Amino acid sequence: MASRKTQLTHVDHEGRARMVDVTEKSETVRLARAEAFVTMSRATVKLLRDHALPKGNPLEVARIAGIQAGKKTSELIPLCHPLALTHLDISIDVVDTGARIEAIARTKAETGVEMEAMTAASVAALTLYDMCKAVEKGITIGPISLLEKSGGKSGHFKKGD
Repeated sequence: MASRKTQLTHVDHEGRARMVDVTEKSETVRLARAEAFVTMSRATVKLLRDHALPKGNPLEVARIAGIQAGKKTSELIPLCHPLALTHLDISIDVVDTGARIEAIARTKAETGVEMEAMTAASVAALTLYDMCKAVEKGITIGPISLLEKSGGKSGHFKKGD
C-alpha cells in the first residue's frame, strides 16, 4: 500500500472516486487567479471594439456568465466542494488577436478556489465565443491556466515562479 503522501486524494482504497474530507483542515483566506484566451480574427476584434456585433455587448454577457459559472463550480465539477465565495471578478482585455480573460476568486474556507477561478474564466471564454460566432466560426479558446493561488497548507503558487 502506498504511503499517505503518495495516495491519490480523490480515490478511496478500492479505487472509487470520492470527495476529499476537509473537515479537519483549517479555514483560511483563499485566493486564485486564472486566465483564458479567446483568439479571433482582426475583423472580429474590430467589431468587438466597435460594439458592432449582432448579439449586443459580448464582454458584459461573458463577464456575468463567468461570475455565475464560478458560483456553480461544485455543480459542474463532480468532486469539488461547494464554497461560499466572498469575491469573484472577471476582467476582459481586448487585444489585437482576441481577448484575455482573467478571473479572481476569493473565499475563507478549508479548501482552495482554483477550480472556481478556472471555471469562471472558461465559461466566460465560451460565452464570448457564443456571442461572436455569428460573425466568425473559427474562434479558438485556450490556453486556460491557473496564474496564482494562495492560502492553505500548500502555500503560495505563482505561475512561472
